[in-house]
Amino acid sequence: MKVKLPLQIPLTNFFLSSSSTKFFQHHKFIWMASQSYFDYPTAASTDYPVPLSPPLPELSKEIEPHRALTASSKSALFTLERSHVIFEDEWLIAVNKPQGIYCESVLSSLPDLLNDSGDKVSELHLANRLDRDTSGVMLITKLHKVAAKFVKAFTDHKVRKTYLAFCVGIAPKWEKITIKSGHGRSKYGAWRVYAASDAGRKLPGGSLVKDMETSFEVLSVNGLECFKQVSDLQKDEAVVVVQEQSVIGCDLKKDEILVRASPRSGRTHQIRLHCQYLGIPIRGDVRYEGVYEWKGSKYDGHDLHAESLSFDHPVTGKPILLQAPLPSWAIQPLRSQIK
Repeated sequence: MKVKLPLQIPLTNFFLSSSSTKFFQHHKFIWMASQSYFDYPTAASTDYPVPLSPPLPELSKEIEPHRALTASSKSALFTLERSHVIFEDEWLIAVNKPQGIYCESVLSSLPDLLNDSGDKVSELHLANRLDRDTSGVMLITKLHKVAAKFVKAFTDHKVRKTYLAFCVGIAPKWEKITIKSGHGRSKYGAWRVYAASDAGRKLPGGSLVKDMETSFEVLSVNGLECFKQVSDLQKDEAVVVVQEQSVIGCDLKKDEILVRASPRSGRTHQIRLHCQYLGIPIRGDVRYEGVYEWKGSKYDGHDLHAESLSFDHPVTGKPILLQAPLPSWAIQPLRSQIK
């Protein structure tokens, strides 16, 4: 069934081409039903870059403060248990962070867990950070010198990260895609997508637009698996370099899409922003146009899970792959992979 929008303005983004990359052209549409989508400064009125993703929805302003208060209460009572531990040696410990718990609360509860095991640790550092409502692999170092090595490893892109996201939108026509854009705060302080060509330009407040790159793979649509192997790379993969505003039917939510995301950069809310730009916002992510209510249920957080971290051990040099248990919302779509 075709859905006809009241008014569409086609915009064309260009997908780069290489020997292993298909030239791909996709039409973007601005949904005219909501005046908020036109809350953008014009280039003529400012010397600052213009954000290309929409401002925060009104629903977000109602729900996010309540979520923050709830998370603060849960985090204050949170106790890390052995069942949360994914990996541990004398230099590192990795845990499966629950949804709705702040990273700082996980870190502050770790000494009690380690002391119960007879370990005396006073140099704990977060190697990676997860958003409040993002679950999954959280890595903590036990020594200052190991923490410093991880800072360099992340900076040099030697740590590979994968995430799972449960999205609700229109099923994409692409199977795998890499999106490159700018990232920064708007004049109101919200994180927004900027044109890739804006990287390095100054924003209100003095910060700069930074580059942001994420690769996506569709794993299932409406519960039906699309791909079974993580490493089974497509010969043809589209690459989009963001230059224009885009809202691809974010108001038309009918399909459930499970994607695996691999961020090359590590920007705040990176995957959430890129899912919004691609028209497949994450379920529960009201900040970036994700559904709050879906099929009779309300979602108190977004369905984003830090699936894995892989790197060479900073001390032994051995390859390490850390994987968190799957959340309940990912088990059914990936049932054949976990048999």
